Amino acid sequence: MDSRTIRILVVDDEEDLCEILQLNLELAGYAVDVAHSAEEALTMDLLSYDLILLDVMMGAMSGFHFAEHLKANPQTAAIPIIFCSARDTEADTVRGLEIGGDDYISKPFSLKEVIARVQSVLRRSRPAEPRDSQVLSYQTLQVHVQTKRCYVAGEEILLTRKEFDILSFLLAHVGKIFSREELLSSIWPDDVIVVDRTIDVNITRLRKKIAPYGKNIVTRIGYGYGFEA
Repeated sequence: MDSRTIRILVVDDEEDLCEILQLNLELAGYAVDVAHSAEEALTMDLLSYDLILLDVMMGAMSGFHFAEHLKANPQTAAIPIIFCSARDTEADTVRGLEIGGDDYISKPFSLKEVIARVQSVLRRSRPAEPRDSQVLSYQTLQVHVQTKRCYVAGEEILLTRKEFDILSFLLAHVGKIFSREELLSSIWPDDVIVVDRTIDVNITRLRKKIAPYGKNIVTRIGYGYGFEA
Protein backbone atom coordinates (compact mmCIF):
# COMPACT_ATOMS: atom_id res chain seq x y z
CA MET A 1 0.00 0.00 0.00
CA ASP A 2 1.35 3.40 -0.97
CA SER A 3 0.69 5.52 2.14
CA ARG A 4 1.68 8.70 0.29
CA THR A 5 -1.73 8.70 -1.42
CA ILE A 6 -3.72 8.34 1.81
CA ARG A 7 -5.40 11.31 3.50
CA ILE A 8 -6.24 11.28 7.21
CA LEU A 9 -8.36 13.72 9.22
CA VAL A 10 -7.59 14.14 12.93
CA VAL A 11 -10.55 15.50 14.92
CA ASP A 12 -9.64 16.42 18.51
CA ASP A 13 -10.04 19.53 20.69
CA GLU A 14 -6.56 19.08 22.21
CA GLU A 15 -4.48 21.27 19.89
CA ASP A 16 -1.12 20.00 21.17
CA LEU A 17 -2.16 16.39 20.61
CA CYS A 18 -3.42 17.23 17.12
CA GLU A 19 -0.07 18.78 16.29
CA ILE A 20 1.84 15.73 17.55
CA LEU A 21 -0.41 13.30 15.67
CA GLN A 22 -0.21 15.34 12.48
CA LEU A 23 3.57 15.55 12.61
CA ASN A 24 4.11 11.85 13.23
CA LEU A 25 1.52 10.65 10.73
CA GLU A 26 3.04 12.92 8.09
CA LEU A 27 6.47 11.50 8.91
CA ALA A 28 4.92 8.08 8.28
CA GLY A 29 3.98 9.31 4.80
CA TYR A 30 0.33 10.26 5.17
CA ALA A 31 -1.34 13.54 4.19
CA VAL A 32 -2.97 14.86 7.37
CA ASP A 33 -5.49 17.61 8.14
CA VAL A 34 -6.76 18.67 11.55
CA ALA A 35 -10.11 19.84 12.94
CA HIS A 36 -10.46 20.95 16.56
CA SER A 37 -14.16 20.14 16.83
CA ALA A 38 -16.77 17.95 15.19
CA GLU A 39 -18.49 21.09 13.97
CA GLU A 40 -15.33 22.23 12.20
CA ALA A 41 -14.87 18.79 10.66
CA LEU A 42 -18.37 18.94 9.19
CA THR A 43 -17.36 21.99 7.14
CA MET A 44 -14.55 20.04 5.46
CA ASP A 45 -14.58 17.83 2.36
CA LEU A 46 -14.98 14.59 4.30
CA LEU A 47 -15.22 12.48 1.15
CA SER A 48 -11.58 13.28 0.41
CA TYR A 49 -10.33 11.40 3.49
CA ASP A 50 -9.42 7.72 3.67
CA LEU A 51 -9.59 7.56 7.47
CA ILE A 52 -10.65 9.71 10.46
CA LEU A 53 -8.97 9.69 13.87
CA LEU A 54 -11.71 10.89 16.20
CA ASP A 55 -11.77 12.01 19.83
CA VAL A 56 -14.91 11.22 21.83
CA MET A 57 -15.13 14.02 24.39
CA MET A 58 -15.28 17.34 22.56
CA GLY A 59 -17.59 20.38 22.58
CA ALA A 60 -21.26 20.58 21.71
CA MET A 61 -21.04 17.57 19.38
CA SER A 62 -19.24 14.53 20.77
CA GLY A 63 -17.19 12.16 18.69
CA PHE A 64 -19.90 9.53 19.04
CA HIS A 65 -22.55 11.88 17.64
CA PHE A 66 -20.22 12.95 14.83
CA ALA A 67 -19.61 9.31 13.91
CA GLU A 68 -23.36 8.58 13.96
CA HIS A 69 -23.85 11.52 11.58
CA LEU A 70 -21.25 10.10 9.16
CA LYS A 71 -22.61 6.56 9.29
CA ALA A 72 -26.17 7.81 8.61
CA ASN A 73 -25.05 9.45 5.36
CA PRO A 74 -24.54 6.94 2.51
CA GLN A 75 -21.85 9.20 1.02
CA THR A 76 -19.64 9.13 4.15
CA ALA A 77 -20.70 5.86 5.78
CA ALA A 78 -17.75 3.91 4.38
CA ILE A 79 -15.02 6.22 5.76
CA PRO A 80 -13.09 4.25 8.41
CA ILE A 81 -13.07 5.75 11.91
CA ILE A 82 -10.62 5.13 14.75
CA PHE A 83 -11.77 6.52 18.09
CA CYS A 84 -9.00 7.94 20.31
CA SER A 85 -10.35 8.73 23.76
CA ALA A 86 -9.59 9.01 27.46
CA ARG A 87 -12.95 7.30 27.99
CA ASP A 88 -11.65 3.77 28.23
CA THR A 89 -14.45 1.80 29.85
CA GLU A 90 -15.73 -1.36 28.21
CA ALA A 91 -19.08 0.36 27.61
CA ASP A 92 -17.41 3.24 25.75
CA THR A 93 -15.39 0.86 23.57
CA VAL A 94 -18.46 -1.24 22.77
CA ARG A 95 -20.51 1.86 21.91
CA GLY A 96 -17.81 3.16 19.59
CA LEU A 97 -17.61 -0.15 17.74
CA GLU A 98 -21.40 -0.52 17.58
CA ILE A 99 -21.70 2.94 16.03
CA GLY A 100 -19.43 1.72 13.25
CA GLY A 101 -15.95 2.58 14.46
CA ASP A 102 -13.20 0.39 13.06
CA ASP A 103 -10.98 0.58 16.16
CA TYR A 104 -10.85 2.22 19.60
CA ILE A 105 -7.59 3.45 21.15
CA SER A 106 -7.50 4.55 24.78
CA LYS A 107 -5.53 7.62 25.84
CA PRO A 108 -2.73 7.91 26.70
CA PHE A 109 -1.37 5.95 23.76
CA SER A 110 1.98 5.55 22.05
CA LEU A 111 2.45 7.05 18.62
CA LYS A 112 3.78 3.73 17.35
CA GLU A 113 0.52 2.10 18.41
CA VAL A 114 -1.55 4.74 16.61
CA ILE A 115 0.40 4.33 13.37
CA ALA A 116 0.22 0.53 13.58
CA ARG A 117 -3.54 0.64 14.09
CA VAL A 118 -3.98 3.13 11.26
CA GLN A 119 -2.09 0.79 8.95
CA SER A 120 -4.17 -2.17 10.11
CA VAL A 121 -7.52 -0.42 9.56
CA LEU A 122 -6.46 0.84 6.14
CA ARG A 123 -5.43 -2.65 5.07
CA ARG A 124 -8.88 -3.95 6.02
CA SER A 125 -10.90 -1.08 4.60
CA ARG A 126 -9.25 -0.06 1.35
CA PRO A 127 -10.40 -1.93 -1.78
CA ALA A 128 -7.97 -4.12 -3.65
CA GLU A 129 -8.40 -1.93 -6.73
CA PRO A 130 -7.31 1.71 -6.70
CA ARG A 131 -10.23 3.88 -5.63
CA ASP A 132 -9.92 6.03 -8.78
CA SER A 133 -10.83 3.01 -10.88
CA GLN A 134 -14.27 3.09 -9.25
CA VAL A 135 -14.89 6.75 -8.36
CA LEU A 136 -13.49 9.87 -10.01
CA SER A 137 -13.88 12.94 -7.83
CA TYR A 138 -13.09 16.60 -7.37
CA GLN A 139 -14.23 18.17 -4.09
CA THR A 140 -17.95 17.23 -3.85
CA LEU A 141 -18.21 16.21 -7.52
CA GLN A 142 -18.20 12.43 -7.84
CA VAL A 143 -18.42 10.20 -10.89
CA HIS A 144 -19.10 6.53 -10.11
CA VAL A 145 -17.65 4.74 -13.10
CA GLN A 146 -19.21 1.31 -12.68
CA THR A 147 -22.74 2.41 -11.76
CA LYS A 148 -22.69 5.34 -14.21
CA ARG A 149 -23.90 7.85 -11.62
CA CYS A 150 -22.82 11.42 -10.98
CA TYR A 151 -23.21 13.37 -7.73
CA VAL A 152 -22.65 16.97 -6.66
CA ALA A 153 -22.64 17.52 -2.87
CA GLY A 154 -24.40 14.17 -2.46
CA GLU A 155 -27.22 15.00 -4.90
CA GLU A 156 -27.46 12.83 -8.00
CA ILE A 157 -27.11 14.67 -11.31
CA LEU A 158 -28.80 13.07 -14.31
CA LEU A 159 -26.49 13.01 -17.31
CA THR A 160 -26.90 11.58 -20.77
CA ARG A 161 -24.56 8.75 -21.69
CA LYS A 162 -22.27 11.02 -23.71
CA GLU A 163 -22.26 13.74 -21.05
CA PHE A 164 -21.24 11.11 -18.52
CA ASP A 165 -18.53 9.74 -20.82
CA ILE A 166 -17.10 13.22 -21.47
CA LEU A 167 -17.04 14.11 -17.76
CA SER A 168 -15.47 10.77 -16.84
CA PHE A 169 -12.80 11.17 -19.51
CA LEU A 170 -11.91 14.73 -18.47
CA LEU A 171 -11.88 13.88 -14.73
CA ALA A 172 -9.60 10.94 -15.41
CA HIS A 173 -7.12 13.36 -17.03
CA VAL A 174 -7.29 16.46 -14.81
CA GLY A 175 -5.10 19.28 -16.10
CA LYS A 176 -4.84 17.97 -19.67
CA ILE A 177 -6.36 19.69 -22.69
CA PHE A 178 -7.92 17.60 -25.46
CA SER A 179 -8.89 18.70 -28.94
CA ARG A 180 -12.39 18.08 -30.22
CA GLU A 181 -10.97 15.39 -32.50
CA GLU A 182 -9.34 13.61 -29.54
CA LEU A 183 -12.56 13.70 -27.54
CA LEU A 184 -14.59 12.42 -30.48
CA SER A 185 -12.21 9.55 -31.16
CA SER A 186 -12.07 8.59 -27.47
CA ILE A 187 -15.80 8.71 -26.73
CA TRP A 188 -17.69 8.00 -29.97
CA PRO A 189 -17.43 4.66 -31.81
CA ASP A 190 -15.47 4.69 -35.06
CA ASP A 191 -18.56 3.79 -37.08
CA VAL A 192 -20.59 6.77 -35.84
CA ILE A 193 -20.30 9.99 -37.84
CA VAL A 194 -20.41 13.13 -35.69
CA VAL A 195 -19.24 16.71 -36.13
CA ASP A 196 -17.03 18.88 -33.93
CA ARG A 197 -20.07 20.91 -32.86
CA THR A 198 -21.39 17.79 -31.07
CA ILE A 199 -18.64 18.17 -28.45
CA ASP A 200 -19.46 21.86 -27.94
CA VAL A 201 -23.16 21.16 -27.37
CA ASN A 202 -22.49 18.37 -24.87
CA ILE A 203 -19.92 20.47 -22.98
CA THR A 204 -22.38 23.39 -22.71
CA ARG A 205 -25.10 21.15 -21.26
CA LEU A 206 -22.63 19.41 -18.96
CA ARG A 207 -21.35 22.68 -17.49
CA LYS A 208 -24.88 23.71 -16.54
CA LYS A 209 -25.73 20.37 -14.98
CA ILE A 210 -22.66 20.06 -12.72
CA ALA A 211 -22.70 23.66 -11.43
CA PRO A 212 -20.75 24.97 -9.53
CA TYR A 213 -18.07 22.81 -11.20
CA GLY A 214 -18.98 23.81 -14.73
CA LYS A 215 -16.27 26.47 -14.57
CA ASN A 216 -13.68 23.72 -14.06
CA ILE A 217 -14.34 22.47 -17.59
CA VAL A 218 -12.20 25.02 -19.39
CA THR A 219 -11.95 26.00 -23.04
CA ARG A 220 -8.53 26.69 -24.52
CA ILE A 221 -9.17 28.61 -27.72
CA GLY A 222 -7.47 26.88 -30.62
CA TYR A 223 -6.74 23.75 -28.56
CA GLY A 224 -9.83 22.24 -26.97
CA TYR A 225 -11.29 21.31 -23.57
CA GLY A 226 -10.02 20.06 -20.23
CA PHE A 227 -10.90 19.78 -16.55
CA GLU A 228 -8.78 21.98 -14.27
CA ALA A 229 -8.72 21.81 -10.48
